[in-house]
Amino acid sequence: MSDFFKNRRVVVTGGAGFLGGYVCDGLRRRGCRQVLVPTIEEYDLVRMTDVERMYDTLRPDVVIHLAAVVGGIGANRKHPGKFFYDNLMMGVQLIEQARHRDVQKFVTIGTVCAYPKFTPVPFREDDLWNGYPEETNAPYGLAKKMLLVQSQAYRTEYGFNGIFLLPVNLYGPGDNFDPEASHVIPALIKKCVDAVDRGDAFIDCWGTGSPSREFIYVADAAEGILLATEHYNGADPVNIGSGFEITIRDLAEKIAALTGFTGELRWDPSQPDGQPRRCLDVSRARKAFGFEAKTDFDEGLRATIDWYQENKHRLFGEVH
Repeated sequence: MSDFFKNRRVVVTGGAGFLGGYVCDGLRRRGCRQVLVPTIEEYDLVRMTDVERMYDTLRPDVVIHLAAVVGGIGANRKHPGKFFYDNLMMGVQLIEQARHRDVQKFVTIGTVCAYPKFTPVPFREDDLWNGYPEETNAPYGLAKKMLLVQSQAYRTEYGFNGIFLLPVNLYGPGDNFDPEASHVIPALIKKCVDAVDRGDAFIDCWGTGSPSREFIYVADAAEGILLATEHYNGADPVNIGSGFEITIRDLAEKIAALTGFTGELRWDPSQPDGQPRRCLDVSRARKAFGFEAKTDFDEGLRATIDWYQENKHRLFGEVH
């Protein structure tokens, strides 16, 4: 570990969220004495006046921009306009004000949704512009991808040190289990655990189960982001992933087995599958700043299931 963070003021937008909590913990373990988290109650980062006030008050040396309006396929289909506007405006304004205030480094967290729908597997960063993203999450993915364009343009014109990271789907303890907004792993864990509690004979699963996805344990993703913040100063985007791929059907069967659900998995092909495959080439992160994911997938799933089991009553009350 370096002393990079020791005497720097680090603002983590979204620091109160799922990934943000792990990034803030990692910063403190690295000796960062000033981890600053602008909460949504204090600062609406979609509004320029709040962005300016946040910079005036917190005076960061480094910004790690995690804040995002996110969700699964259902949420993306329901709110494409909000997902586009809020994510674009937050990032554009934060980067613009960081430039004006000579922030030493700006770390933008992008999304795997920025990749074209039919990207060759594994996804290489050089393929990022070779097509249009999968339609259900294109507004979100493109809003994030514009922040890469902005970072590179500002580097060229102003010498702005902005880096852009592309994490794959996250999972882990503390994930969002709200059925309206959750991603596939917490959604399936909640369905299976709740079905066991109720004694249900089946659960419904979206799509055909044939698409594949890559997942990274949230603590590993946080470590990758912090290593990049410390050691990477390049213009090129960098994938943050595990290099591991699993079909949604195999994932559902694995979660059912780990939760003790022995009923039927009913697939609903009238619901969208999303992108056919997702798996990242993670060689650039390994070469550029020595990052490799460490957590075994089954081990990470068990930890996530255990967390939900321990917190479900606090989150949702009694399951009926």
